[in-house]
Amino acid sequence: MEVAIKVPLHRSFDYCLPASVNAEDIAVGMRVRVPFGNRQLSALVVKIKNQSELASDKIKPIIEVIDRAPILDASHIELLKFTARYYHYPLGETIFTALPKALRVGEDIDKTSINYLQLTEKGKKLPTLRAKKQQSLLSQLAKSGKSPVTEVKALGFTKATIDAIIDKELAEITIEFSSQWRNAPLTVSSKPKLNNEQAIACSSINQSNGYASFLLEGVTGSGKTEVYLQCLEEVIRKGQQALVLVPEIGLTPQTVNRFRRRFPDTPIMLWHSALTDNERLQTWRFCQKGSCAIVIGTRSAIFMPFLKLGMIIVDEEHDSSFKQQDSLRYHARDLGAYRAQQHSIPLVLGTATPALETLHRALEGKYHLLSLTQRAQTSTDNHYQLIDIKGQHLESGLSHASLAYIKRELGRQKQVMVFLNRRGFSPSLICHECGWLSNCPRCSTSATYHKSMRRLVCHHCGEQSAPPMQCPDCGSTQINPVGCGTEQLEEALSEQFPEVAISRIDRDSTRKKGSLEEELERINQGGARILIGTQMLAKGHHFADVSLVIILDVDAGLHSCDFRATEHLAQLITQVAGRAGRSGEPGTVLLQTHFPEHPLLQDLVNNGYQHFARYALSERQDTDLPPYTHLALLRAEAHDLSLVLRFLSDLVPATPVPKIQLLGPIPAPMERVAGKFRYQLHIQGEDRGALHAYIGQMVTYLSNNKLAQKVRWNLDVDPIDMM
Repeated sequence: MEVAIKVPLHRSFDYCLPASVNAEDIAVGMRVRVPFGNRQLSALVVKIKNQSELASDKIKPIIEVIDRAPILDASHIELLKFTARYYHYPLGETIFTALPKALRVGEDIDKTSINYLQLTEKGKKLPTLRAKKQQSLLSQLAKSGKSPVTEVKALGFTKATIDAIIDKELAEITIEFSSQWRNAPLTVSSKPKLNNEQAIACSSINQSNGYASFLLEGVTGSGKTEVYLQCLEEVIRKGQQALVLVPEIGLTPQTVNRFRRRFPDTPIMLWHSALTDNERLQTWRFCQKGSCAIVIGTRSAIFMPFLKLGMIIVDEEHDSSFKQQDSLRYHARDLGAYRAQQHSIPLVLGTATPALETLHRALEGKYHLLSLTQRAQTSTDNHYQLIDIKGQHLESGLSHASLAYIKRELGRQKQVMVFLNRRGFSPSLICHECGWLSNCPRCSTSATYHKSMRRLVCHHCGEQSAPPMQCPDCGSTQINPVGCGTEQLEEALSEQFPEVAISRIDRDSTRKKGSLEEELERINQGGARILIGTQMLAKGHHFADVSLVIILDVDAGLHSCDFRATEHLAQLITQVAGRAGRSGEPGTVLLQTHFPEHPLLQDLVNNGYQHFARYALSERQDTDLPPYTHLALLRAEAHDLSLVLRFLSDLVPATPVPKIQLLGPIPAPMERVAGKFRYQLHIQGEDRGALHAYIGQMVTYLSNNKLAQKVRWNLDVDPIDMM
């Protein structure tokens, strides 16, 4: 038999059965334990065969059969084989990356069960309780329905709070879903009437036969989620399952709450990295057995097994979070397209700002383009204004015009969002006398000053140190912060508006479990009037009272060595701007910039993202950049620069390769991180097949290259980040 093992080798391995195991007891998709060197490892059977290229005395017998039946079916194994081929990653590591941890280490597939918490009939009446946490838990369960206990704890509720409402007979523990939902009548709560564009989109998706990919290009607030819900209604009625991919863990609670309110008796489960190992295993198993109808998850949910998959939805398909940036560098959106084709089902890609690759496929006719141009809450678009900050005095990054707008909107009892994609107090410290900067000693960047912690922190390698009292170079005490981060912005706005509640949302302020959900709930209840945040605040959240959005440091994305920088900036501006004007009246969006005349900003403000994206595609075509050509990136790093340069230079052939262009070795945009020098080789091809053939030869060469063992290298197919 042929098995795949979690080792960094691009091959599978042959083993034989011992006399104690019958041939009928083994099948493709089952796990076995095998000897490998001086270790015993779990392996997955990928092929049953009677012949081997190895001599019979060289083939070792397996130690034991772990499973009584296959844990992966043939179609799932084919998905993983395709993933390994496309991303040129070892098959064994690909397969075991896609499995829950418990299955990777050889544990029983049915080792545990998950406890769920739900309201009793008494609890559904929502009695008033003196304990605020218990009252809050009742409200949460009323919104979300039956929820895993670990999910409830992740929202910040303690075991004592859970036990208290159980003792009061307001809630109860149940064990697991059954698959009876497939045969029971579907319960659907009240739903809004669709507008014409939404109705056309739903009809097109529901009437598709077999595989079809749809790009649902809808402006922010146009009701894309409502289209998802009404399409899913048809899928569930047929007894089929659906996978809904979202870019961030922070979006899953609000998404699942809305889905559970619409389908109160339908089993809906979450999948993300914050789940426990046992919960991930049970979610995986329930999905495989058909015990849940909808799985809402982040990118790794693309590898979930389904009994009867009927639809895949990728919300915010443009988001870079769908691309895994280490080990197996897959893109969940692209694998979703392969999987939908494999199962002959529809794929729905929803976004207000489609990735240029996706839009290109839609304009070519490979995807069906469905447009939603009408905002659901207001008939008027947001008002954009470019604020020229050249020569202006800024208060912690804010212009006087921006402060005046904030004061006006607060006077109208509205909420204001200030977006700055930089956490900490300031990006650096500087000596006012000699120009010393607080650079990270291990990276080609500065260490960020965090005033609340009194620490200098490198956001790339994690190096921390206390800020110096005197300049290390000249001894001066004139050490000042340079630039502005969210922490400084919060301090400045607190001084400007001392009576106004402010909420800051970034990775520093939401480290505690459940803190993000608590803060979002506080915002939506009107507890905070000024919202300060990074990208965490921009993605998919609904804030009904936000009427003004101010985007700081727009210029950072206008001048970059990454050819995708302008696309990402336009997406970010559009997504952040979409948080305003969701209450029935148009919102105001202020963009602070030193370059108000820049063509990108002018196009975006005057014509919108749809026009910008189509113009950007024509630029990509003129410059032979993706999606009109295909790209792979070979990265290498080591403490010794000469090793990195030798390693990459050896891969550049003396004569040109037909249909392939090579650029490099060149330094990465950040040349040094954590003490290691980082260089790249860009591999570009006009034809995808030719590119993959060339990469395959390169990987085979590297597998036998001794120099490849002295540097750390990785291959990124279809990279979205040039760092």
